[in-house]
Amino acid sequence: MKDKPLFQDTAYLKNEQYKNSTNLDARATLHRRFRTAVTPWQQWVFDHLALQPGTAVLECGCGPGRLWRDNLERLPPGCQVTLTDLSAGMVAEATAALQNAGHSFYFQAADVQKLPFPDDSFDVVIANHMLYHVPDLTQGLREVRRVLRADGRFLAATNGQNHLQELWQIGLELWPGAVTPWQQLLSAEWTFPFQLEDGKEWLTVVFDHITRKQYEDSLAVTEAEPILDYLLSSSFALNNRPSPETITQVRQKVAQQIAQHGAFHITKDTGLFMAW
Repeated sequence: MKDKPLFQDTAYLKNEQYKNSTNLDARATLHRRFRTAVTPWQQWVFDHLALQPGTAVLECGCGPGRLWRDNLERLPPGCQVTLTDLSAGMVAEATAALQNAGHSFYFQAADVQKLPFPDDSFDVVIANHMLYHVPDLTQGLREVRRVLRADGRFLAATNGQNHLQELWQIGLELWPGAVTPWQQLLSAEWTFPFQLEDGKEWLTVVFDHITRKQYEDSLAVTEAEPILDYLLSSSFALNNRPSPETITQVRQKVAQQIAQHGAFHITKDTGLFMAW
């Protein structure tokens, strides 16, 4: 049997890449600090949840609970929010941040491919930039549908093929001559499953109605270091760290572009599917 790619390797995701929020935060920080969108991402996603008082919510792949931490004061009364993640470390961070927040939060390490909940348990399920990590995506989507009530809604965020193209170009310079994911992403030779381009096709396997919303944003980065931090937090960088000399050269080149243009501009291609 062909090995799963690293971004779908369950042991690697749980024990290395997402054992805690360090790598995820390195990437999320770039988006939080340098977005051009007026509405922050987590607020935009929360708006589309359209929660009502008493809603039962499940988040698959909650990470450190950022969606709820950033919208805590907007959560309607009586909502019951269950946060799950493949990584026990992520669940622990979400628990520490939210267990005393004054709302009904519940926490559990769980795999979306085998959700430990009865049928028809939730009104809303959210998967925020995580479905491309699921080895058996069809099974994961069937599990989501199983735990949703008949009139429930599923929201799934993901990226498109044009996402962060300028960043991948910097990745090529950090690893010159190496066969890297950045080359494959830039040439469209290789893509993640469940992107904006094919997400609807995946969802039609288990849902009848699907709409897509685009998040209008880009990055205007005014410091070189967050760009390096992002790329060096990637799966590829784990056993392929560039030499200090290469990192210095790339840092200087990015800094020069920022000085010349006022910012290093990066395209974003991000959106949200809503299915029921």
